[in-house]
Amino acid sequence: MTPTTRSRTALLKRLRTLTFLEAANIALIGWAVFVALGAPVSAANAAGFALVAGHLLIGSGYWALKARQLRTGARQPPLIGLFRPLRPLCALALVAGLVVLALAVPGRPPSTWAPGLALYGLAVAEYVNYFHRQLMHDTRADWRRLLRSRRPRRSHLAEDLRAHRGQHARS
Repeated sequence: MTPTTRSRTALLKRLRTLTFLEAANIALIGWAVFVALGAPVSAANAAGFALVAGHLLIGSGYWALKARQLRTGARQPPLIGLFRPLRPLCALALVAGLVVLALAVPGRPPSTWAPGLALYGLAVAEYVNYFHRQLMHDTRADWRRLLRSRRPRRSHLAEDLRAHRGQHARS
């Protein structure tokens, strides 16, 4: 096995792991909040969970397409154009979620809205992480780049969407 094949194999394994973990995190977060912590399924808590679950599902789908791109040698991930309308839709969903949370707070016990607020914060982080800037730094290469540049890099999905837009405009 050549170093290129080995690194390609390692990258494919990493992409598959990311695909699985993002999807598994939906169930894990739901269990942690609603079962382990016993948070009630209120409008605010459900909205926060739905937002974070939606973003994790988008992330899982994106990593699956990146793995397929690597396996097939395609120039861009297949179906990448489907992610373009998701960016504004996710932003609108975050605004709607904030409205739900704001309406849920007055006069209600924190257990009915605080977990939802925490989940909302996680959903915002996932939105930024996928559609704007890479917030997750879990490899040495990620940390080296962050320390060298002193700022988060543009996210992989944002880069792919920008390349798709440029390629689509030229066609």
